[in-house]
Amino acid sequence: MRDLIVFGEDFGGLPSSTQHLVTRLAKQRKVLWVNSIGLRQPKLTAHDIKRVFFKLMGKGKSGYRTSLETPNNITVVNLRTIPAPHSAFARYVAKALICAQLRPIVQRLGLNKPVLWSSLPTAADLCGSLGESSVVYYCGDDFSSLAGVDHHVVAKHELKLIYHADLIFAASAKLLAKFPQNKTRYVPHGVDTELFRQPAPRAKDLPCTTKKIAGFYGSLSNWLDYKLIHKVCLDNPNWEFVFIGPIELSYNPLPQLSNVHYLGPKAHHELPSYSQHWDVSLLPFVANDQIASCSPLKLLEYLAARSRVISTPFPALTPYVDYVSVAPDADAFSSALQSLEQTRQTATLNDIDKNSWNARSQLVHEMLESL
Repeated sequence: MRDLIVFGEDFGGLPSSTQHLVTRLAKQRKVLWVNSIGLRQPKLTAHDIKRVFFKLMGKGKSGYRTSLETPNNITVVNLRTIPAPHSAFARYVAKALICAQLRPIVQRLGLNKPVLWSSLPTAADLCGSLGESSVVYYCGDDFSSLAGVDHHVVAKHELKLIYHADLIFAASAKLLAKFPQNKTRYVPHGVDTELFRQPAPRAKDLPCTTKKIAGFYGSLSNWLDYKLIHKVCLDNPNWEFVFIGPIELSYNPLPQLSNVHYLGPKAHHELPSYSQHWDVSLLPFVANDQIASCSPLKLLEYLAARSRVISTPFPALTPYVDYVSVAPDADAFSSALQSLEQTRQTATLNDIDKNSWNARSQLVHEMLESL
């Protein structure tokens, strides 16, 4: 069984697609998980200075909330490094720093024919330096359109990673099309069916009201259409609107209205206590390149929770249009809310099970062992 050296985001908190897959793959193999080495160079802001200090001290991002212990087969490490190095000298120093810290750990763990798995293009310089048997690039986002990224620097790293990769996993059809077809496989995001379909108690901080509740959870970043959100909340005073997740902007972008409730971030295992008990789930995305390439985790989670869904249109929604009310603008969102009893049925459990993370990880396991 091939072990893994994984370069991903900081382990813990709201799990990414990489964490969903790797924690399941770890049941059969050892995993060395390297917390984020960054996707952009820091700026002279208090947030970035603090982040650089943590990285230089070998600490991960703070503020994560999780109910789960790190699985026994996963060793998580924080590295002292230079985030998203640009110049040749900076890349050389960053590589030397990382290798000096990782090689003793790889040796101590006794990893068997390890596969270097990178979900971050900035790990490209490490290819061939850690005694790996193969290189896998897991691409869950279009980094060329991702906010908060040094696009030019990341693009150079990604080209190198694509060249070295023996296997590329693409999370959406649009991402699949940008990579060499002879070594790229389509692995869309899945869902933790056991968590989201098991009945959960109603969250205590959901509004206690006779009004219907519309909800959203996820990062409050620039991929949401806040003009649409504001108009929908304003035009539907008979609805309560609940938003859950970290605010990734420098300000709170949500409407300051009496029927809008921001509940802050929640641990992943707590989410069914919300989505199972509000009346409809929302996906109010903007139409940009990032959303065009995305495979949103929360769509399948909403459906697994048996929640009705109203969403703006985007390509990855196509297989699920029979289960979702598609609303291209604020007026269509309001119409869907007003005729909620006529919205389309939710997906059957069989439909959802085919898209579980367990099924996805089994597919990935087979492809890893074929390298």
